[in-house]
Amino acid sequence: MFKLPKEIFNEEEFVNLSDRAVHCRVKRVKDTVKLKLRTKKTLYTYKTDPSSAERILRDISCDIIEL
Repeated sequence: MFKLPKEIFNEEEFVNLSDRAVHCRVKRVKDTVKLKLRTKKTLYTYKTDPSSAERILRDISCDIIEL
């Protein structure tokens, strides 16, 4: 059985989860950016604006994949 994706609303929590993540997928849609962290068991998503997304991408420690 698969677990459903979880949406994260806290930027700090998202950065902390990146330590356990396999990779981070970045999807840019108009004026928002969706960041998707894939861990071994769960997919975590975080929606933000482009300027703070660039700051978060500098802070995370996993591989980054642009979609």
